[in-house]
Amino acid sequence: MSKKSLIIYFSLSGKTQQAAMQLQQKTAADLYQLQPVEPYSTNYDDIVTRGEKEKDQEIMPAISGELPDFTQYDRIYVGYPNWWDRPPMIIHTLFAQPDFTGKQVIPFATSASSPLSATMAEMKKLIESAGGSFVENEY
Repeated sequence: MSKKSLIIYFSLSGKTQQAAMQLQQKTAADLYQLQPVEPYSTNYDDIVTRGEKEKDQEIMPAISGELPDFTQYDRIYVGYPNWWDRPPMIIHTLFAQPDFTGKQVIPFATSASSPLSATMAEMKKLIESAGGSFVENEY
């Protein structure tokens, strides 16, 4: 039985959502947007303040809604904006919840100034601690 791919992404400005949709066109993967229970403000300064507080205090915001059933997927792409050269804390929440054992996990990130490589060490640690296999992005 052939398994499918899933794209999970977190986006505030729409850039990561746009990247996720482009990836979906190339992979035909299912798409799921992570949203926090407590929505982020639309004010940039408020987003920065909250994001910094979450990072500095290691606050993992709760995810709104139910995550997809991971058992039907063997590849999971995880997209996020690069905040302070690391993934936002909601990505930490994602890897603290479901079991990624046996899943190939391919991260992708958007940023106005920092390279994806800046977040890879932390993503590799998150993925492997959740039981997944870190895979470099092929796109």
